[in-house]
Amino acid sequence: MRTDIKQLKRPVLSVSRSTGRFTAGSRMLPSFLIVGAQRCGTTSLYRALAQHPLLRKPVLHKGVHYFDVAYDRGLRWYRAHFPLQVGAALLARRYGGPAQAYESSPYYLFHPLAGERIAATLPDVKLIVLVRDPVERACSAHAHELARGFETESHLETALELEEQRLAGADELLRALPYGQHHSHRHHAYRARGRYADQLDRLSALFGRDRILVLDSHRFFTAPEPVYDRVLEFLGVPHLGHPVFERHNGRPAPRPVPRDLERSLREHFEPYDARLTSWLGEEPSWRR
Repeated sequence: MRTDIKQLKRPVLSVSRSTGRFTAGSRMLPSFLIVGAQRCGTTSLYRALAQHPLLRKPVLHKGVHYFDVAYDRGLRWYRAHFPLQVGAALLARRYGGPAQAYESSPYYLFHPLAGERIAATLPDVKLIVLVRDPVERACSAHAHELARGFETESHLETALELEEQRLAGADELLRALPYGQHHSHRHHAYRARGRYADQLDRLSALFGRDRILVLDSHRFFTAPEPVYDRVLEFLGVPHLGHPVFERHNGRPAPRPVPRDLERSLREHFEPYDARLTSWLGEEPSWRR
């Protein structure tokens, strides 16, 4: 079990990313970020928004992870991931509205330094957060980390028993060594990442509630059109029709949670879930 923070060995930059760094000054910076939560549909929303011609995703991949695990690489490295401003200007003239760059890195919501870094670098940025039933999220996250080889405990019950020990002092260590990574904080936070209200309160203190949009992922998957419309309204982007909605990055349903464990988890999350109502404007779907 690894609970220490370690500095990363950086891989050699690809040719395309190196070229992006040379042209960083002429590239866009994000107007909004999808910051989480993990295993809550961020990839599906990201890809739906990417079908809008005025919403410009990163050139190379979905999650840049600059504000959590790559902040030491600097702003030019970050900016190199995004489209050129000249292309954005052409799109603005064609579609009657400004083009906006964005990315999706679901660790931003949970990382203790990401919000402060985002606020300092992108002072006018808007944030989008998806939330889902935290019990389902914990099960999905465990299956996801297990499949990727970041989790060694095959039983969710055991991983949950170890969580407090694995994450002990992680926030403090990340602040003390801000360019490091904490393996368990990123990969073993099954309960902690589901305490959405605490993470939203941290962001609210930095950005204000009016620049944070919180979405119920269950409603996005069952009725995506009105959720998509709400996102466009939040961003101030003209509606040009609905995209093709698909579910991405899903995994087969994990084995059923034992009833006693599910009851315990629901009791744990209840006070945090209750605080989500003011963020969502309605009761979370899983509390009805």
